[in-house]
Amino acid sequence: MTSLCCIECGRAARVFSGAVACARCGGLLDPVRDDARLVKTRAATWRALVARRASSADEIDRSGVWTFREWVLPELGAKDVVTLGEGRTPLVRGPAIAPKVELWVKQCGQQPTGSFKDLGMTVLVSAARAIARRRRLDALVCASTGDTSAALAAYGARAGLPVVVLLPKGKVSPAQLLQPLAHGAHVVEIDGDFDACMRVVRELGARAGILLANSKNPLRLLGQATVAFEIARDLGWRAPDVVVVPSGNLGNVAAMHSGFSLLRSLRLIDRLPRLVAAQVAAADPLHRARARGYATLEPMTAGETLATAIRIGDPVSFPRARRALVESGGTTTSVDEDALKHGMAALDAHGLLSCPQTGAAFAGARRLAQDGTIRRGERVVVVSTASGLKFVEAKAAVQTNAPLAAPARLGAVLEVLGLPRAGVA
Repeated sequence: MTSLCCIECGRAARVFSGAVACARCGGLLDPVRDDARLVKTRAATWRALVARRASSADEIDRSGVWTFREWVLPELGAKDVVTLGEGRTPLVRGPAIAPKVELWVKQCGQQPTGSFKDLGMTVLVSAARAIARRRRLDALVCASTGDTSAALAAYGARAGLPVVVLLPKGKVSPAQLLQPLAHGAHVVEIDGDFDACMRVVRELGARAGILLANSKNPLRLLGQATVAFEIARDLGWRAPDVVVVPSGNLGNVAAMHSGFSLLRSLRLIDRLPRLVAAQVAAADPLHRARARGYATLEPMTAGETLATAIRIGDPVSFPRARRALVESGGTTTSVDEDALKHGMAALDAHGLLSCPQTGAAFAGARRLAQDGTIRRGERVVVVSTASGLKFVEAKAAVQTNAPLAAPARLGAVLEVLGLPRAGVA
């Protein structure tokens, strides 16, 4: 039911071939499902199946990815599924961005390794286990700004498959560096940025026995598309008007489009939401490409930013993202560091401990509401991509609140809090 198809020339590849690029022209591959077969099932039947699995005791059903397995990778046998209980993350109300605009935050950072990357990695590593039974597989490899390496290392460890990750030296948080090390991955720190790591990993991934695990691999998109499934389900099988996605390598916004498109085909939603790819001024090649009508993407050297997870100047999935934005009637945003910090602060003040990338997406949504691109009465979802706990150093650097000090006496505590001390020594 699933194949891989080149988005440039249309050449097909088998889903368990391990291919990540077209053998003919080198173009990106996209997963293609047999939607005609899925459409034969009534929308009410799909809704009932998903609802029934929500209360199941089965480990696969409890995964927020594999509960949708007929829409993800139906060819995969249960024995090959590698799950850590990913998905099923909350969709919660967010702070206001404009009058009469309803804002929700999809908390994709509440995952086993603390980021949305787990959703794609459960599919990729499960497929890798199936591939390993068919041919030699020596290692799974990725370049990372931190979150991809954590997810790959965790799922690789769970599957018993060797993992190699390349990280830009000094450009990931201590928490993000610790995660792949703790899971036993071979970690190589590269003297360069993410794009330098990606250049090396592409060459490494071309070697026999090596499977590339970055978002260039189309299998990742199958899992990440389930964010769209969960958003629609949690809104009563209705599509929001706008979905804002922090965007670096651009696979996630493409996956979101794929997910909502499938739901429309299955008659579970009646329209596509407009997608917004949110970037930062230090690394916004897609936003700059929009000014040229997406004709080309000109790689840039990414500058310094708190949003290290989207600090990417030469994104792999540009053709996929371009299609997603054009077909959904979407757009892009780019915000500076001050706007990013204010976005983080607004989310934190609302009880949502935000990562810098999500702060940038929230700031972008607020800007679009101010200029009228997001209209009164619309429902907006901001996708939060990682736990704020992964970025405590960055958040501490901009934190204005600080602890108060007092001796261990009630009167002293009341004094520093500015509360009445009547009757207290």
